[in-house]
Parts: sequence; structure tokens; C-alpha cells
Amino acid sequence: MLEMTNILKRYNRQLILDIPLLRLNKGIYWLKGGNGTGKTTFLKMIAGLIPFQGNIIVNSVSQRSAPLAYRRQTSWVEAEPLYPGFLTGNELIALYRQIRDADSDVLTTLIRLLGADSYMYNKTATYSAGMLKKLSLILAFTGNPELILLDEPFITLDAPACDALVQLILERHRQQGRSFILSSHQDPGPDLRSNCRELLINHQTLVC
Repeated sequence: MLEMTNILKRYNRQLILDIPLLRLNKGIYWLKGGNGTGKTTFLKMIAGLIPFQGNIIVNSVSQRSAPLAYRRQTSWVEAEPLYPGFLTGNELIALYRQIRDADSDVLTTLIRLLGADSYMYNKTATYSAGMLKKLSLILAFTGNPELILLDEPFITLDAPACDALVQLILERHRQQGRSFILSSHQDPGPDLRSNCRELLINHQTLVC
């Protein structure tokens, strides 16, 4: 599902990540490591958001040689998402739906599942941190990305939304074969934890 080769990432001259080779099969992965170890950097590299040396391949699609096709394979949820304040949640969802050719009924179910239907008509400038996180999750699950990257997905979410997210991850993995890499300092709970494989960033590299 995921292959990383000859990965080097530096900020200025400081080495952040050195991954000679990493291969992950389809699954749900819990990325662990202390603060400042490069977890968010690792996820952003896979999402194609920041430059690095080396190459990343998802489902045989190379980020280097086919960047547009590659980005269709992945989706990304930021720990603290921000969106243009003049747009409503529904406007952003409509944009993602068009780009990813998503089913409107599935989107409606997703919005209700996360308890976000009451404010999608409002501009995102009025959203709380939890409301923004729910919107970011809805956008990430829009369409059919093969790999969904979740950076601290449970922070700012209320308890019902956390439970809904866990069930959504398990459902998408079991029924559709989607893969997930999530970085979280919070315990995702027994249901998700029992279905996760752990990835540890240790001494600038990944340990499975």
C-alpha cells in the first residue's frame, strides 16, 4: 500500500527523518513518538504537502512521477485545521464533492454521523475548534481516498464524535479496504487500538 525509499527530511541543517526503506501493507497504523520527533512532518510528506528527498509510492502511484494521480490516493486531516472564513462548510464540501466525484447521500450520512449538520450553512469564521475538526474529517472522508492521514484526530472532538470517528475508521477499513495512519497522544480506545499496528519514530527513523 505504502512504500517510502531513501527519505531524508531536514529543516535547515537539522535532520528530522531518515527512512531508507519502509513498506506498509493495507491497515490501520498508530504513529507514536514524543513531541518534536517528526510525526506531523512524516504525515505531511506522505500527503505531498512539504518537500523532501526520496520518493513515496501509494498503491503503485509515485508522488514524484505522477503527483496529481498520487494526491487522489491520499487525504489529510490537520491537527488544527483552518479554512477561509468567508466560506461555509457546505461550500467547501461541495468543492470537495466535485473534485472527488463523491456521492451526496454518503456525504449527508457522514455529516449527520459526526453531528455537524446544524452549522454547515454557517461561515467557517464562526466555527469552534471542534466544529472545524469535524469539517476537516468530513472533507478527508469525501470520495474514495485509499490512504487517510489523521494528525491528532481526536483533539477538540466531543465524546460522541470520537466514538463516531472510531466506527467510521473501522467501517471504511473493513468494508472498503481503506488504510489509515493516525498520530495521536490520546488513546484511541480498545476497539480501534486492537485493530492498529504501531509505528514508532525513534532516532529519526520508523520502527514497525
